[in-house]
Amino acid sequence: MHYGRSDDEWDRLVQEGKQFLVEQAALQRTTTYTELNAVLVRRTGVKGFDFGLPSERAALGDLLERVVEDCFAETGGLLISALVQYLDANDAGSGFYVLARSKGFPVPAKASERQLFWAGHVGALHKHYVRPARRLRAE
Repeated sequence: MHYGRSDDEWDRLVQEGKQFLVEQAALQRTTTYTELNAVLVRRTGVKGFDFGLPSERAALGDLLERVVEDCFAETGGLLISALVQYLDANDAGSGFYVLARSKGFPVPAKASERQLFWAGHVGALHKHYVRPARRLRAE
């Protein structure tokens, strides 16, 4: 059991979380914790995270860290969790910066510089996953 969820549920959450974030990156989008939570419920059928409880917020943070670990090599060392932000905000959650530091990224101290760091990460993820446009063949 992990955060009151079975190992099978947890594995499904990680797998679907990764798939959803890769889809968002390919569409050159970001998402919110609220949208991610709703998508996970819909795709896995397990109960959603209750953001009113600190333990549930921590669980979602742990889930995102596992998603990052699962695709860290695939992204070339980028943190795919950068695509998740607070509703009505233009920045990542604090957990993104903690994880970035733990991975050896030089996270700036000033808020404005941190936001540029985050935006650069988002842009690099979009570039990594964007699908090339289909070209029409000349007849």
